[in-house]
Amino acid sequence: MCEAHAFILKDGDEEKVLESVDLVKMEGDEVKLLSIFGEQMTLKARLKLYDNTKRKIVFEEL
Repeated sequence: MCEAHAFILKDGDEEKVLESVDLVKMEGDEVKLLSIFGEQMTLKARLKLYDNTKRKIVFEEL
């Protein structure tokens, strides 16, 4: 599998919030995530980093 994992940046540390992310949808100041397993999550955040080589998506809390 080549799906990325989602992290939220809190106090300078990255905390994993969802594995195997298949869909990222930005809606205003919210980010909706959906994993390949059907897990869903909504964050009040903005995109900080997407690194395909590390399979990592990092969001910054608002």
